Amino acid sequence: QNCRHAVRMVPVGDRNRGCNPMVKLSRAAILAAAAFGSPAQPSAAEPISLALPLACEIGKTCFVQNYFDADPSPKWHDYKCGEQSYDGHDGTDFRVPSMAEEHAGVDVLAAAPGTVLATRDGVDDVSVRVAGPESVKGRECGNGVVIRHTGGWMTQYCHMAKGSVRVTRGQVVDTGAPLGHVGLSGNTEFPHLHLNVMLNQTKVDPFAYGAAPGSCGGGQSLWNDAARKVLQYRRGEVLNAGFAGEPVKMEQVESGEVQHMSPTPTSPALVAYVRAIGLEAGEAIELSITAPDGSTFVERREQPLGESKAQWLQMLGKKRGATPWPAGTYTAQYKVIRGDKGTLEKTFTVNLAPSG
Repeated sequence: QNCRHAVRMVPVGDRNRGCNPMVKLSRAAILAAAAFGSPAQPSAAEPISLALPLACEIGKTCFVQNYFDADPSPKWHDYKCGEQSYDGHDGTDFRVPSMAEEHAGVDVLAAAPGTVLATRDGVDDVSVRVAGPESVKGRECGNGVVIRHTGGWMTQYCHMAKGSVRVTRGQVVDTGAPLGHVGLSGNTEFPHLHLNVMLNQTKVDPFAYGAAPGSCGGGQSLWNDAARKVLQYRRGEVLNAGFAGEPVKMEQVESGEVQHMSPTPTSPALVAYVRAIGLEAGEAIELSITAPDGSTFVERREQPLGESKAQWLQMLGKKRGATPWPAGTYTAQYKVIRGDKGTLEKTFTVNLAPSG
């Protein structure tokens, strides 16, 4: 194909780290906790043991979008001194790839055994960008659950799907008990679970409990052995990747609509798209497509990012000429060059059958 048919690579994404505003513990949850009393301060030898709070596969069907902000200053960093947080973020965000998974239903699970202190349901599943922050004032957590555990520990589960909460106050639950589904309720812009872990109502980082404020790599993990294996620190992730028969928009990726935009031999374009999260300033992005005959279909390397990106959508492809796309397998390769931090890579394919 002639180079004049090339589709320009268009990066799209949030320009600041605050794509998910800070979640506050609801007044109702605080009052419920107070009604049960505040247990004595546990010793450092008695930390809570937490299981994964979602029925998903970390790194494939769900991802950590934001970690706890370990920096007490107006700046921010996560527990490894990376930038996968934002100022004042007080929990851990576990997100699903798109609204398609949210609609299908992903279970939120009790991270430890305990007693349900408070619940809320009935808050609409709608991005705060659409509804506005005033619509969720006093209900920033959205639909959620608070569980009291032994030794002064509590966990709070926020942004659950409307109508999905399946536990009631006073109910005793075991580790792994389904609490409801991941949703888009409250003060949030994408489908995810915001998990707060609290000791005597003070929020702590489950990846670095007891670490000195502002430190990196210290503290103790509160995750159990099984969760710790899958929750190894990741500096950025590829959230969505695939081929489409036309240029795609961020809202089509977020909604899951892009899954129904696969190319055919007569599609007006052949486009590879990738949405990544947790990219940092100075990283360079490469995206290329190899044709079925092994030749370079199209390729491009962007200039290093001037600022960090909470999420970033890349596209690369060509417009079709007068003839159908050649049949065969097209292979896309996406790379984020991170210097001495290694490389984030994703390879994916699409197979086009012969036309007619």
